Amino acid sequence: MTSILSVRIMLFLRLFYEFFKTGLFAVGGGMATIPFLYNMADNTGWFTRMDVDNMIAVGESTPGPIGVNMATYVGYITGANEGGLPFAILGAVVATLGLVTPSVIVILIIASFLKSFRNNRYVESAFYGLRPASTGLIAAAGLSVIVSNLFFAETLAEGFSMAFFNWKGIVLAAVLWVLTNKVKQTKKLHPIIFIGASAVVGIVLGM
Repeated sequence: MTSILSVRIMLFLRLFYEFFKTGLFAVGGGMATIPFLYNMADNTGWFTRMDVDNMIAVGESTPGPIGVNMATYVGYITGANEGGLPFAILGAVVATLGLVTPSVIVILIIASFLKSFRNNRYVESAFYGLRPASTGLIAAAGLSVIVSNLFFAETLAEGFSMAFFNWKGIVLAAVLWVLTNKVKQTKKLHPIIFIGASAVVGIVLGM
């Protein structure tokens, strides 16, 4: 019993630690957490890269920051694997706190000092350096999502062919782009309409 309890305590501590690291270094918001989540999937075995893609879809379709939504989801399923609903809820809380704690700490520190140092050239230089870093993280995350959803990377081992492309995903993405950017009657519609319609198309086409 003591051994099982120790294992569970270590699991939740690691859950907090992994998401604390993600929250600390994912400069640029929720999308910037995606490369860290892919890395976490590879290193922990708590979830797969495909799970990350599904979490992105769910996170972008539900209220709240995508990073927090994904942390809550990962914590929930990780805790659930340890012993049902109570552990699932605990895991969700632990992972979410791990992700947001660095932001809270940093914002409190910045709020305390920014007024005095906002015109300091070193502070300005630091923010200038952070902007391209966050842009790079978000761009990397976007590229990873594109590759995982529009292509079948596993088929490359068999040689490049037309089977490498996920044609259903490419056509759906192209149609959505046209409807949201080029068609006057549809481009002003609320995004939730396109999200719901895409979900229906995914079910119908077995995507």
